[in-house]
Amino acid sequence: MTDIFSPVRLGELELANRIVMAPMTRDRAGPNDEPTPAMAEYYRQRASAGLIVTEGTQPSPHGKGYWRTPGIHSAQQVEGWRAVAEGVHQAGGKIVMQLMHVGRAAVAANKNPDAETIAPSAIACPDPIAGPDGVPVATVMPRALETSEIPGVIAEYAAAARNARAAGLDGVELHCASGYLPMQFLSSNSNLREDAYGGSAQNRVRFVVELLETLAAEIGPGRVGFRICPGVRFNGMADADPAETYTTLLRAIDGLGLAYCHLIHIPNDGFDALELVRTNWSGAVIENCGLTLEKARAVLEAGKAEAVSFGYLFIGNPDLVERFRSGAALAKADRTTFYTGHGDDHAGYTDYPAITGRGTA
Repeated sequence: MTDIFSPVRLGELELANRIVMAPMTRDRAGPNDEPTPAMAEYYRQRASAGLIVTEGTQPSPHGKGYWRTPGIHSAQQVEGWRAVAEGVHQAGGKIVMQLMHVGRAAVAANKNPDAETIAPSAIACPDPIAGPDGVPVATVMPRALETSEIPGVIAEYAAAARNARAAGLDGVELHCASGYLPMQFLSSNSNLREDAYGGSAQNRVRFVVELLETLAAEIGPGRVGFRICPGVRFNGMADADPAETYTTLLRAIDGLGLAYCHLIHIPNDGFDALELVRTNWSGAVIENCGLTLEKARAVLEAGKAEAVSFGYLFIGNPDLVERFRSGAALAKADRTTFYTGHGDDHAGYTDYPAITGRGTA
């Protein structure tokens, strides 16, 4: 029987327990998309998680789509992340950076004036996205990438992974879900390309496969994970056959020796995503999506995953692991402050009390 509090190894990542803090956008970066002291404190408070996956972090200015999200492409940003990593490590935790290029899921007002919005095909994201004032607005029409430009985008990711390691983070997670750039290549309705990166499932997975191969070569495969959500329709995704797409993807990358697959497990007609992953992927799995402690334990005890991740519960409970262990009551996070921060604003961010004293009372 697998204990949720037992240690586990995911690639090169040695976790003290199997409870992972899932990536969550909080819109708290500084004016130059740099991590702030408040961000460093926020992650330090939650370092009892076996692993922290950071909020989505843009590998280049072109990859930004949301207001106040952090980057990892400037010296100032690297230094900000260094403070984050040091705080987590001093508190005994492990932390990896989620690399998130939003592609077409972008609002021009949230980006630098000279930053482009790019995608596999010139098809706008149909879902509105919040602008700087929090009001959702229509997304911009992306420019379709030329085939010759794709290696340059992959190189931006590679530089971001090197920067993350230089800042002291333990690895990276490639965000391949939520309708962002990698998923835009994967999905048949957002990828209408006629070159080697479009058409068949084998072609549509090529961008993600090359990305993961490159990240593995840059920082070592055991420090690279990836996050998927087969069948999700967020940000206009509507793949004609997600089971085929993700079977093709998983089989293509199974031999790379990557650290883990982080699965957002949602219901799908015709297939179960966790079964699909387990059938086509021999590596470690982190299960995510609406888990309670009881459900998480059942997943681990059944051998369906090596670790489990929680999102919202970590916002209001900086010491979630200790609360799970002791049976203490869980605090409820204030949803009205999820995305209201400005730089070093601590309200609804670092001011949730922790029963162990790890957080700020």
